[in-house]
Amino acid sequence: MHRAMTPKVPSPAVFSTAAPPFPERSLPDRPGFSGSRLRASLERAGRLLGSEAVQAWLFLLPALAILATFVAWPAAYSFYLSLHDWDLMSPARRFAGWANYARLARDGQFWTAAAHTLEYALLTVPANMALGLGLALALHRTRRLRTVLRTSYFSPVVTSTVAASAVWMWIYHPEVGLLNDLLHRVFGTGPIPWLADPRWAMPAVALMSVWRSAGYTMVLFLAGLQGVPRELQEAARIDGAGSWGVFRHVTWPMLSPVTLFVFIISIIDSLQVFTQVHVMTQGGPAGATEVVVYYLYYRAFELFQMGYASAVAYVLFAAIVALTVWQLRLSGRWVFKG
Repeated sequence: MHRAMTPKVPSPAVFSTAAPPFPERSLPDRPGFSGSRLRASLERAGRLLGSEAVQAWLFLLPALAILATFVAWPAAYSFYLSLHDWDLMSPARRFAGWANYARLARDGQFWTAAAHTLEYALLTVPANMALGLGLALALHRTRRLRTVLRTSYFSPVVTSTVAASAVWMWIYHPEVGLLNDLLHRVFGTGPIPWLADPRWAMPAVALMSVWRSAGYTMVLFLAGLQGVPRELQEAARIDGAGSWGVFRHVTWPMLSPVTLFVFIISIIDSLQVFTQVHVMTQGGPAGATEVVVYYLYYRAFELFQMGYASAVAYVLFAAIVALTVWQLRLSGRWVFKG
């Protein structure tokens, strides 16, 4: 009896075209070369590149390179120049040590410029903060046209300072200026040479600066107002507080961190004023608007005293840092920290 013949099915391994797995082999050790050490180093480098801290530094590296090239290196080179006498034209630089700083302490023109800078700060910082806060409170309560009004008030901030200064020079013109014409129609006053009179030149420049920067201050205060909890304001009204009481006891304390920030950046901005002074008055008349940064520009690019101008820059930098630290220390007494 014959049994039925069944075809023999080959095993799947016969039809498999995949290459056999590559056998793991360790790198051979040779004199001066250890394969196991190389493998361990590669694994350690892979773990290091995979860590979050290294990835964060890799992402930050382009920004750090830009800061080092355009901020840190110029600042360090400026300090180097402040210790030398250099006229910008000749390659030779004579080491002067701290002589530029000692000369600066006896320079009456520098202290006059510092006094003008302080006058400009006293004129602009309180007015800028008051106007920005007033605009923010008005827009916070306004429902209609809020976006249009906010854009209108903010538009001077994005306008070029040179262009804004040129427009205000026409407004201040003693014969055809808009301001003199308005004052003549309302009060019957005669033409006032705003930018040619030492008594009016600095207030005129300060008014233009307040007009230009109030929009930015308004946006900061408006953001702070939108973060004040309505529950606290409604609770104050239930307790019988009026609008002034709600603002004094609830809104203003909650706005104190924003107020501190606005105060610090306003002080820093006022101490570095330059463009509007350069365009509108060029430090005049009779030096009435010569501020510290304009004095620095005059020493550096008109008298070519780069070392002395660098010393002026570093003294201004030290003053800004000292004022900022002083403001931050005093802030603990009046800033609400939650």
